[in-house]
Amino acid sequence: MIAEELSKTAAAEREAQAQFEHRINVCVAASCLSSNSDKIKSALETEVKKKGLEKSCQVRGVGCMRLCSRGPLVSTETQGEDETQPASVLYQNVTPEDAPALVESLKGEPVKALECPTDTPFFKSQVTIVLENSGKIDPERIEEYIAVEGYATLLKALTTMTPAEVIAEISRSGLRGRGGAGYSTGLKWTTVAKANGGSRKYVICNADEGDPGAFMDRSVLESDPHRILEGMALAAYAVGASHGYIYVRAEYPLAIKRLRAAIRQAERNGLLGTNISGTTFSFTVELRLGAGAFVCGEETALIASIEGKRGQPRPRPPYPAESGVWGCPTLINNVETFANIVPIIREGGDWFAGIGTAKSKGTKVFALTGQIHNTGLIEVPMGTPLREIVYEIGGGIPGGKAFKAVQTGGPSGGCIPAQHLDSPVDYESLIQLGSFMGSGGMIIMDETSCMVDVATYFMEFCMSESCGKCVPCRVGTAHMYDLLQKITRGEATMADLDLLLEVCDVVKNTSLCGLGMGAPQPIFSTLRYFRDEYLAHIEAKQCPAGVCKIHEGNEEVIA
Repeated sequence: MIAEELSKTAAAEREAQAQFEHRINVCVAASCLSSNSDKIKSALETEVKKKGLEKSCQVRGVGCMRLCSRGPLVSTETQGEDETQPASVLYQNVTPEDAPALVESLKGEPVKALECPTDTPFFKSQVTIVLENSGKIDPERIEEYIAVEGYATLLKALTTMTPAEVIAEISRSGLRGRGGAGYSTGLKWTTVAKANGGSRKYVICNADEGDPGAFMDRSVLESDPHRILEGMALAAYAVGASHGYIYVRAEYPLAIKRLRAAIRQAERNGLLGTNISGTTFSFTVELRLGAGAFVCGEETALIASIEGKRGQPRPRPPYPAESGVWGCPTLINNVETFANIVPIIREGGDWFAGIGTAKSKGTKVFALTGQIHNTGLIEVPMGTPLREIVYEIGGGIPGGKAFKAVQTGGPSGGCIPAQHLDSPVDYESLIQLGSFMGSGGMIIMDETSCMVDVATYFMEFCMSESCGKCVPCRVGTAHMYDLLQKITRGEATMADLDLLLEVCDVVKNTSLCGLGMGAPQPIFSTLRYFRDEYLAHIEAKQCPAGVCKIHEGNEEVIA
């Protein structure tokens, strides 16, 4: 498909959509589907047909609408000259039985009992770049992606920009990898582009999202799969790669289904494959399904898994940029990083660099979960204060309880207490607070959480997910978990706490990969801010939050 054909497809799709006076959008991402949004969509289609509105009202499935706690979500859109009719209405907690009322509301008043206000901070405070198409297009139709300028940026780059110019825009944007470490994307691309790989280089999208409470990448893949394919193609053009892999965990069946459909559609339209859009550039993409091993989020373990080997990390150097898949130079970025590529090339690196902070550019997508009113996906500019995320966007803590901590960075992250709520969310600030950005999980905890118990939970996760290749991680995580268990049972002494810190130091500094290196971090951060809770368990044999089971003699009681 050449640029002219792409424009015609986009115009035809927009014209086809303009024929409908009304549109009903049903969220068919995993969260709402788990609450039977597919049945709601079927009920709405039946009701529209029953009322003979097939030619004036379109019912379609769209991606994530972000406010997951209020799902299933449905939005209605009306176009026309009647200014008394609201252009768009969002509905929450919809059931199939609500279909008649929703269809009836298209030419009348909104259904007040179901209406979800959109003039709230949850929506108003967000800046959508990665999520700009989520909840607005049908993720299973390439025509709808093309209608919102999809693949136009790729064709523009292939016909008017050199690979070096593409990399220059990414470097100018200041984009840093959204997978956790925050490494400069432009610098990584430059390294791969300069690598001597003979005739073969690879691009990998790391979609092995494994942090507890994280669902950002899954939602993007389910809601806007073509955005990732286009971003990968732009990256491949920039670094000189001809083949790509998307490494996605098998626990994401809906994302896998939509990615497979998107790849087929892109290939059918000449937007992936050989001589894309009549140019000399060729790029193919394959899916590789992971078995859910957390360690495969580490680049070298992921590469081993793609090659059909056991998913274990290897010592570095050489780095994947020099020797990756099959020993060839390999570019690895995560889903959110690739989702930023299209708007950066489309709008320019300076535009992106104008958002965020001096060292942390652009926006960040978070999965906001835990003890918070508004759970779901949020996208905010880098530097947004934690307090704004918790109390304005998140709507505060349910039940009038007090905020205690926010955990960021997944199992390798840390817990940030209330006294640092006014801190900005960016790479440098979170590290100073004893945590880090991670891929974007953000778990809110209230006064009922025991921080020793929280550290124990994450340590159990790391222990279970350790690949066992290196002794410090394999043995150290188990030892740390046992010591934490001893503390939560009220059986530990101060000597055990000293030993715990000693083991943490060894594991952090001698483990082979990031899993082991980061495993002690929840202990370090909870001891830094909540040391009094550890002392209460050890000295007073009490759990201040009343969560842990303290042994007293032969009895086990909740402290």
